[in-house]
Amino acid sequence: MAGPFFTPDEANDLLAEVQPLAEQMVEHRRRLLAAQTRREAALERIGGNGGDFTPSDLADLAEDVEREATEVARAVRAITELGAQVKDLDSGLVDFPGTRPSGEPVLLCWRLGEDEVAWWHTEQDGFGGRRPLDEL
Repeated sequence: MAGPFFTPDEANDLLAEVQPLAEQMVEHRRRLLAAQTRREAALERIGGNGGDFTPSDLADLAEDVEREATEVARAVRAITELGAQVKDLDSGLVDFPGTRPSGEPVLLCWRLGEDEVAWWHTEQDGFGGRRPLDEL
């Protein structure tokens, strides 16, 4: 793992910046999926019988998709620039690189809706292998 390593306290301190970014990321991801669905439905209707769409309707749908994708990417980039790693766009799952006392690299794990960084796992175990910080 490259980049900064965080202690649990440092990761929790960073949540003041990461949490609002994760909230934005999840919301824009939700909007992106909805915009993509609207665009796909419009394209299907157009393919069938024209669907009473004008070129500007399609342009508006494409702009919606592009705007939301840009906002998702902006939030991910901002989280990454803080040294954290986005693991899931839909749930707001974020990991903070850290180490065990033995020096073994681990990921301190937080998900939107949790009050604090209270979990860790190895890179190989992933989210399914989360363990409480007191087992670090």
